[in-house]
Amino acid sequence: MTRTKIAGLEVVLTGGTDLPQRDGGGTGPLVVLMHGFGAPGDDLVALARVMRVPRAVRFAFPAAPHETHMMPGMDSRAWWNIDMIELQTAMMRGDMHALTTREPDGLDEARARIDALLTELREKLEPSALVLGGFSQGSMLAIDVALRTAQNVDALAILSGTLLARDVWIPKLDKLRGKRVFQSHGRQDPILPFAIAEELHRELVKAGAETSFVPFRGAHEIPPQVLDALCTFLEPVLTKTA
Repeated sequence: MTRTKIAGLEVVLTGGTDLPQRDGGGTGPLVVLMHGFGAPGDDLVALARVMRVPRAVRFAFPAAPHETHMMPGMDSRAWWNIDMIELQTAMMRGDMHALTTREPDGLDEARARIDALLTELREKLEPSALVLGGFSQGSMLAIDVALRTAQNVDALAILSGTLLARDVWIPKLDKLRGKRVFQSHGRQDPILPFAIAEELHRELVKAGAETSFVPFRGAHEIPPQVLDALCTFLEPVLTKTA
């Protein structure tokens, strides 16, 4: 494992065939996973050790550039700022429509940063396939990048994500036709309603994506059964060789 800076972002690289370090060497597939709002920059790195994938698979875990200061003295990052009062008010009213329709301030900047990151990672690592995904806010950014940039993504992993920028995203979902899209969501998620995750899944199916939707009895999290299902679903992509 190595920590480096790519496209202005702090990134942890791991996996691959360069023994014993496993710093992302080789020519196998690349999985890029982005953490959620308020998490440390290396929040998802441990997933590389527990995901059941071929040894050739490399992982990149970028850290969001913005500090949230949610917990003083602790690393707490965000891809864009979230108005927590507005979110809590919408949840109490049971009306998330406005939040799913509007484009958050800072989404454009975040998308540009990940677009640049992926371009550099392709040049440096030359992956045989690219999986892009993340948890919560990170998964929303993954969708936005896949829909609104020229990046060719072989598969998406949407872990406890939701629908954003509805009027922009839905007309562009045809770009995912035939692509493998994995989605998971807790039925008791107190932050991002399960019903909106279901709506996103219906729109993905309608657009012709090759989807796997894994609901689970739980909250805003990534339980072991989700990781198992994710690895199984991604197997055709993660066994690609250069």
